[in-house]
Amino acid sequence: MNSLGPGSEIDGFRLGEMIHAGSMASIYRLTGRDGPLPLIIKIPRLGGGERAVNVIAFEVCRMVLGALAQGPHHPTLVAFGDVETTPYLVMEHVEGVRLNDWVQRAPVAPEEIARLGAALALALHDLHRQDVVHLDLKPTNVLYRASGEAVLIDFGLAHHSHFPDLLAEELRFPVGNWVYMAPEQVLGVRCDPRSDIYALGGILYELATGRLPFGSPRSLGQLRQRLYRDPVPPRALVASTPAWLQEIILNCLEIDARNRYASAAELAFDLANPTEVALSEHASRNRRAAWRTLVRRWLAARRFEPAPCPPPSTRIGPAPIVLVALGPAQSDESLFEALRDAAQRLIAADDRYRIACVTAVPPAAALSGERYEDTATGRHIKHLVNLRRWAKPLQLPEERLTYHVLESEKPAAALIDYAKMNDVDQILMGAPRSGAPVRLFPGVSAQVMAEAPCSVTVVRPRSES
Repeated sequence: MNSLGPGSEIDGFRLGEMIHAGSMASIYRLTGRDGPLPLIIKIPRLGGGERAVNVIAFEVCRMVLGALAQGPHHPTLVAFGDVETTPYLVMEHVEGVRLNDWVQRAPVAPEEIARLGAALALALHDLHRQDVVHLDLKPTNVLYRASGEAVLIDFGLAHHSHFPDLLAEELRFPVGNWVYMAPEQVLGVRCDPRSDIYALGGILYELATGRLPFGSPRSLGQLRQRLYRDPVPPRALVASTPAWLQEIILNCLEIDARNRYASAAELAFDLANPTEVALSEHASRNRRAAWRTLVRRWLAARRFEPAPCPPPSTRIGPAPIVLVALGPAQSDESLFEALRDAAQRLIAADDRYRIACVTAVPPAAALSGERYEDTATGRHIKHLVNLRRWAKPLQLPEERLTYHVLESEKPAAALIDYAKMNDVDQILMGAPRSGAPVRLFPGVSAQVMAEAPCSVTVVRPRSES
């Protein structure tokens, strides 16, 4: 896929000019016989040197965009290719100006900040009422149509309350743009719409002052300062900043989500009606907290408990999870069939069950070779294909079936960690054939059975039972 360029064709779509080359994907205009079409195609970056998270982000973007109702605040998904064969997303080409163009001219007039911010808050509200949190809000991911409406793009790191969170289930580090990341995201919480409000506050701060509220953290230690540091008040940097604007910005940037705006709609209202903003101590603040307060906050941050995520608009109960562990090199079809039979019995007993198909492989750093299948993304896709082939006969809907390739030198520890972090209810593992020279997970079954936080069932082919 990385050899593609203008003039190439994918499933009948002809690539035009490249309009963006990001760290996870490249975006091209699409063309027809009569010139450019009102469409773009997004192609994940795969191959040598690319990260396996690119594959996960592609799956998340496809899932979230496909679930959103058609509207003005996000691109419409038109078509997509499967990650197993030719991964791509074809979507509406939004004609507009990026928010980054205003950021580069900061400080911006307060009235213009209010206009831009209110439109963006309304776009977020539209997203949040559909139970989606963007989680990667930054100036380059916001466009403004000629009508003034804001459009959110790039949903590769988003969270949808009605679908499994693939990124949270597989990764154990803060994912997203660290510059605008909310404190709860630093701790792995990805389900709170108020995280987007925090990021919007960071963008408003940048528009008002020309500076980032917390700089550009380069390490996890620097990022964790977000749990106790407050930004320099905007009026200390730009004296002409109105009190109402500082009030709004510092409200958005509260460390505890419970102290921020409760919804993006409330934020949009204040930005659209600055004379009605209720002023508090935020509005008159002219410096950061004193060092004594900072020390107190630093000590408290070690026990920081993020606010609970608000319930989704459509209530859904927690789905019990069955983890099915499949060996990365296993090819015993009779064992696969036995595992499917065991999974189907559980599904028949409770139609809420979600099946998480999991395999554990060595870290990408251990890979060698120049073939595509030896790259991090190539290997990830190969194992996804194997997991999907195993699960296809189950005929479960997308929201009840997920696939996870865990990177670890210790497969037992990886499976146990996944089970603990995701509240797995039961683990199904295959037993080797009698006398077989290769085990499914060498030396793993006993450790998983001893340390897993849930029931573990070891399954044998029927002929060996």
